[in-house]
Amino acid sequence: MNVKRWIARREPNWKHLDALLNRVEKRGLKSLKTEEIKHLASLYRSVSADLARARTNQVGNTLIQSLQSLTSRSYNQIYQGSRRQEWHKVVDFYRWGFPAVVQQTWGCIAIATTIFVLGGLIGWWFSWHDPAFMPLILPESLIVQVRDRRELWMGSILGVEPIASSSIMINNLLVSFRAIAGGVTLGLFTVYVLFLNGVLIGTVSVLVGQNNLAYPFWAFVFPHGSLELPAIFLAGGAGLLIARGILFPGPYRRGDALKLNGLQAAQLVYGIVPLLVIAGVIEGFISPNPAIPNLFKYLMGTGLFVLLVQYCSQQKPQ
Repeated sequence: MNVKRWIARREPNWKHLDALLNRVEKRGLKSLKTEEIKHLASLYRSVSADLARARTNQVGNTLIQSLQSLTSRSYNQIYQGSRRQEWHKVVDFYRWGFPAVVQQTWGCIAIATTIFVLGGLIGWWFSWHDPAFMPLILPESLIVQVRDRRELWMGSILGVEPIASSSIMINNLLVSFRAIAGGVTLGLFTVYVLFLNGVLIGTVSVLVGQNNLAYPFWAFVFPHGSLELPAIFLAGGAGLLIARGILFPGPYRRGDALKLNGLQAAQLVYGIVPLLVIAGVIEGFISPNPAIPNLFKYLMGTGLFVLLVQYCSQQKPQ
């Protein structure tokens, strides 16, 4: 290989790549046009091949180091820039995308919420009027603890907060994913999960109310429940979306409707997971903590719920 002739032929590409990299390093990848970005990637591959050839033919350490520097800089800008863009997409989704999906799927979320509330009202009604109903829903040990010893069960979390918090997160995620996966059963299992959890809440509310423990119980529920319950409603909405794609495809073919609704359901899942993680931390470390006043817990739960509603209601600026 004639080294001088090869360098003379290839050097314009090296200089061009260096100039593009200088612009990107000073002003970012957005400073390049689409064609320039494609050209940058092409030059990177070309210079990488030149580096391999230079090493094979031992053209000199100075040139090899120069080409190695060019390839390293190119790699960092192309791949690190790509990662930065992906990170920005994640941030944009949680900032604007998730609220938009919640607003677009509000009908299914409202139905899921109604099913849960209906279950709660039925659980409350039958527990209040029929003493035989409560033992069908709640464990006898729990009833005895509250009714006979006038104790709530949250104290078992104290002292094992990290383990309890992890267990709570896993349990909440399982409940939510069951509600979502229930969509493939034409929504029947989703309805069952929502209704059953509503009945449980309604029945427990009667148990603590009849034994004068409602105030500390709801003080425990408010901080984490302000995020946990809406997350379950969102999960139920995602399950109903999948069911709607199967049962009511509308103007689309059933497969296309399922893909469209499934995409929205998946986006809801992405938003649900952080809510449940935060709720699990609160339920493990704040909700059962006797050192935190109950009034503060009520205010915290109310504040978190208001912030969540405002977040889900926001519109992306045009």
